Amino acid sequence: MLPELELCCAEFEKYGFIDFDADKYSKMNIYAEFLVDYNKNVNLTAITEPREILIKHFIDSVVPLRYIDIPNGASLIDVGTGAGFPSIPIKLFRPDIKLTLLDSLDKRITFLKLLCEKLEIEADFIHGRAEDISKTSEYREKFDFSCARAVANLSVLSEYCLPFVKVGGSFISLKGPSEEIASAESAITLLGGQLSSVTDYEIDGDGRRLILVKKISQTSSKYPRNSAQIKKKPL
Repeated sequence: MLPELELCCAEFEKYGFIDFDADKYSKMNIYAEFLVDYNKNVNLTAITEPREILIKHFIDSVVPLRYIDIPNGASLIDVGTGAGFPSIPIKLFRPDIKLTLLDSLDKRITFLKLLCEKLEIEADFIHGRAEDISKTSEYREKFDFSCARAVANLSVLSEYCLPFVKVGGSFISLKGPSEEIASAESAITLLGGQLSSVTDYEIDGDGRRLILVKKISQTSSKYPRNSAQIKKKPL
């Protein structure tokens, strides 16, 4: 399914990943094949061409590891994970991370459970909406990191993702190069966060913007609001 091993190694090396090996290649190949096959019945991705999967899913997911220090054994929740990006590729490079996958669609959760079984990786799975799950005592402010690779603007994503993060942790947002930062800063502050870093880089000629938000104080119990309020009137 994926391009041959040597080509994949060369592509990962372009971005500083010299530890890409036959084992990771094998698991990513299993991932790619299962994703494309499952996608025939459940809408998971519009990207199905082998090299595009390699670049736009796998490499795109792991490049943030070059710019963010994630301590050994840290807990990470992927909010609205969809087909498992970026967190499952991250887990393949960092098996020490304690991974939780959250998605509102049960069909995607079923896919993720089967995928992780095939890849022999451990993860916890949550079927539900982020704005509901983050209000429960079991998950509120329990994670070292939350992450999202989504099209919603940073204000909206912060309201969904920061309530999961414990004080001292961080929210990782993977965005396009035009993502507006300044308009989200008041929302981030209101939610107990502080903009930590913004890193711009390119993957295969396409711009990326990696935003790191530090959690410096507890999020008010008022947040997150319900999804209709969040969409209608972002903070």
